[in-house]
Amino acid sequence: MADQRLSLQQRLLQKLSPQQIQVIKLLEIPTMQLEQRIKSELEENPILELVEGEDFDESFDDTDTDDSQSDDEFSLDDYLNDEDIPNYRLAANNYSKDDKQVDMPYSSGVSFHDSLIEQLGLSNLKEEEELIAEYIIGNIDEDGYLRRDLLSISDDLAFHMNIEVKLEDLERYLAIIQDFDPPGIGARDLQECLLLQIKRKKGKNSTSLAARIIKDCFEEFTKKHYDKILKKYEISEEELKESIDEILKLNPKPGSSYSNPMGKSNQVIVPDFLLDNLEGELNLSLNQKNVPDLQLNSTYIDLMKSYSGNKIGATKDKKEALTFMKQKLDSAKWFIDAIRQRHNTLYVTMSEIIKFQKEFFQDGDETKLKPMILKDIADLTGLDISTISRVSNSKYIQTHFGIYPLKYFFSEGLQTDTGEEVSTREIKKILAECIDNEDKRHPVTDEKLALILKEKSYLVARRTVAKYREQLGIPVARMRKEL
Repeated sequence: MADQRLSLQQRLLQKLSPQQIQVIKLLEIPTMQLEQRIKSELEENPILELVEGEDFDESFDDTDTDDSQSDDEFSLDDYLNDEDIPNYRLAANNYSKDDKQVDMPYSSGVSFHDSLIEQLGLSNLKEEEELIAEYIIGNIDEDGYLRRDLLSISDDLAFHMNIEVKLEDLERYLAIIQDFDPPGIGARDLQECLLLQIKRKKGKNSTSLAARIIKDCFEEFTKKHYDKILKKYEISEEELKESIDEILKLNPKPGSSYSNPMGKSNQVIVPDFLLDNLEGELNLSLNQKNVPDLQLNSTYIDLMKSYSGNKIGATKDKKEALTFMKQKLDSAKWFIDAIRQRHNTLYVTMSEIIKFQKEFFQDGDETKLKPMILKDIADLTGLDISTISRVSNSKYIQTHFGIYPLKYFFSEGLQTDTGEEVSTREIKKILAECIDNEDKRHPVTDEKLALILKEKSYLVARRTVAKYREQLGIPVARMRKEL
């Protein structure tokens, strides 16, 4: 038998307390989600309650919760039987015979594909033909394109619906669908989409020329090789410009032009910080419009005190109730402290960002933004970089010149030829201004842009210029060419 021995070991472990976990989770979420989180905690913890006089605006529930469940939560059937209420108490007749029954109209939306199905009903097709055309419509995406080839659709119809269809017939059904509105629906590529739309226009010479360009010189048009088009059709630059203007008026995504009032979803940004500029003095405040103050429920506290003072004669149920209330009390205290710490951390972090970028926050001039990284603010606040990252993530500040995400104020630095460090945002703005003011007939190349920046004391390589240009969403010089 092996000898049994006892030994002592000393180890260091890093363990987060429940309060620290609460703070970390609450730091990451923006104000809108914080409102929902507080409401959820109020529902789960009876010891938490709103400070007396607080009015908790629950307007944010309109999109995040399902109202159908709350409507059916309470019912008379749950509390009373049919015999408890006479029938005459459940019916009311407040109308006379002379009153007119008026149905109130309400707005209803029709989806993009439903609209195509409705137009299909106006076509003179047989039942099986209409079924095939409806299947083709089902393969049209939200942009209005038929991304699937007709051969694959033919195979699907044969395997899944036991319908044999020739490719020529599918082409005929697709041509019928391509006559539907909006123009360009059912196209298999951009060229066909634009051609379908331009054919609907009549009367102008520029329209006829635009149709020929799309059909026969589409590659030259997309690559902006205008000299080849001028040579092929022997036309003037003015005629080509008019035709190109006609093409540019067409919609490359015809499905997106379909207006469905019930399908619109507008994202509303609720700022987490409010910054006011009062005669040059910047005043920062947290947006707590819908974030109420919380406190502990005094009734439960008094009940706990009475249970704790009478432990000797307490029953098993009372002991379990006391244990439950203690757990909820700890949870409530942690949550209130976590909310308080969250507010403090957000305020301290944003205050240091404003101090660091004070010149920018005075008037909103982008060129006055200094190079700033997460470590700079972490050093100023004494907080960890991960904490600063959580604070700046998904948070917004409202200023007198617009609403900005906090990540907007962080940027890398770059030295000028004099050794001065400037923000890359300043270089990007100068780059954008150079491109906006260029001669569109002869756009400036990346090499020329690098030389222009060098003349302005910014030592930037051509590859860096290309990277900044792509980040700004600006195409290469050839694609910016205009007549």
